[in-house]
Amino acid sequence: MAVVEHAVAPAPRAPHPVDVRPPWRRLVPLSLQHLLVAYAGMATMPLLVGTALHLPEDRIRLLISANLLVSGVATVLQSLGLKWFGARLPIVMGSTFTAITPAILIGGQHGLAAVFGATVVSGLVTLAVAPWFGRCLHLFPPLVTGTVIAVIGFSLVPSAAGLVVGHGPAGSGGRGLALAAGTVLLAVLVERLAPPALARFSVLLAMAAGTAAALPLGLFDGSGVADARLLTAPDPTVFGAPTFVVPAIAAMLVVQLVNMVESVGDTLAVGQIVGRGDDAPTVVRALRADGAATVLSGALASFPIVTFGQSVGLVSVTRVKSRHVVALSGASMVVLAFVPVLGAAVAAVPGPVLGGVSLVMFGTVGAVGLRILARADLTEPRNLLTVALAFALGMIPVGAPDFYAPLPSHLRTVLDSGIAVTGIVAFLLNLLFHHTGAARHPKETAR
Repeated sequence: MAVVEHAVAPAPRAPHPVDVRPPWRRLVPLSLQHLLVAYAGMATMPLLVGTALHLPEDRIRLLISANLLVSGVATVLQSLGLKWFGARLPIVMGSTFTAITPAILIGGQHGLAAVFGATVVSGLVTLAVAPWFGRCLHLFPPLVTGTVIAVIGFSLVPSAAGLVVGHGPAGSGGRGLALAAGTVLLAVLVERLAPPALARFSVLLAMAAGTAAALPLGLFDGSGVADARLLTAPDPTVFGAPTFVVPAIAAMLVVQLVNMVESVGDTLAVGQIVGRGDDAPTVVRALRADGAATVLSGALASFPIVTFGQSVGLVSVTRVKSRHVVALSGASMVVLAFVPVLGAAVAAVPGPVLGGVSLVMFGTVGAVGLRILARADLTEPRNLLTVALAFALGMIPVGAPDFYAPLPSHLRTVLDSGIAVTGIVAFLLNLLFHHTGAARHPKETAR
């Protein structure tokens, strides 16, 4: 009698952690961590530009609302993705500090409408060249991307320190330093002593405890919440329709080139952390999302949009890989754009608390860059020289902000950004040493 063998169906493959949506009880606080860490950067860019151009407070608030709106939409697009757009990785999007100086110079000479027009054009160019960047991904090995990401993290450390010592009572004297130190210490202790499920909230818990500790120290200022309007709507029409001025477009295209290199590095870093997406198709989709978001940003009276390095650090620290967490934080940004009172509540986190957390985040970004850089052969003298020069030249604007002051403004647009200098130097030296001319001995050891 024949025995009938029944084929056993293979067990369904478990979804990748990036695609898993945590339950709401965890999803909401995890997304809040991303929102709190990123909010200061998103508000700072329009605040600095508006203040430098002597805009009235109501116009500055409109710039901040527009920036939150576009950053939220871009974050949702990047994390959830469409067919041709979005890396589908846990990446937060926001306006780039690289554009601050060009935006101020362009705005002072030609008006903000020229800034927004140049932003639209730079986004369209990003959309056009994204596939080319994908085909040239071999020109961005760990030697280049690791160096750039490390400098992104370490060059932002002074801005975190600035949040600690800042202006006004929030950063006054030893109380601010003590509060920042306590916030960092608590984040470390939660990471070390708490069970894994709780350790994922180390940043949020540290910020909550730090804010509570700020109350008796007199370092908490909630007046902005009481003064904020309940509802508003971003209104780009008050700045006029975007105008297209050739010098402004040229300057913003340089900024956007730097942004693209930064986006490539951040996307690859997040992909390596979560174990998916560090490939050319993902990078192309990420750049397309950058470009589309930047076009929208210019149309809605905001500035170029780029991946936020903070998200790299937070994903690495918390080990929460779900893109749905970041998508919810993006949706929350959109809500904040229309409800200023909520944005004021987020902004009320004391500077020393946010600065302490930022020290952890930015330091982690730098460490991620070093981890990627470790994949390069640094016993090779050419590689070591590449890293040395890229780091040294890239850190000059951080330690000596006026170093390039005698140079023309169009050169300072690039040279005043340590990230830009690092990316250019690392890329060109890698190209010179490994992709041009006759190859030298493949591996030379230092004598």
